[in-house]
Amino acid sequence: MLKVIITQTQMKHLEDCKVALLKSKLGQEYFPSEQKALAALTEGITQGEIFVALNEEGECLGFIWFVLKGAFHSYPYLHIIAVKEAFRGMGIGKKLLSFFEETVFANHSKVFLVVADFNPEARRLYERLGYRQVGMIPGLYKAGVTEYLMMKERDFTAH
Repeated sequence: MLKVIITQTQMKHLEDCKVALLKSKLGQEYFPSEQKALAALTEGITQGEIFVALNEEGECLGFIWFVLKGAFHSYPYLHIIAVKEAFRGMGIGKKLLSFFEETVFANHSKVFLVVADFNPEARRLYERLGYRQVGMIPGLYKAGVTEYLMMKERDFTAH
């Protein structure tokens, strides 16, 4: 079993995060240039909003970017999650999502994300993990692409 350490991303992880993002469906659709990806990731790292998954050797496997009051200026918003191609299907995305939920459900009752209509695999994963669609936003980031607004509520019985 692959041991994964999740920690605050540093600028030294920028290149690995860029690779994970640009080779993802989301990255290919929304980040047409390397410069746009680097600018966005630099902003997220600088804001302290990106966390990276590392193996025991310190190699970057993927990252998660969330904004604590990014949804309706009140609730955590999962902005981007991306895992490097070579490490997909190993549960790293689920570990990053678990980290996100453990971190934010300590102080918040709900979390939000959007998932694009071109990414049904991600949507199915979120649904399996307890997220439900609460809205649709056509053309939010790109004309012709519908984003599904999804929400998950904290399970108060678990605390």
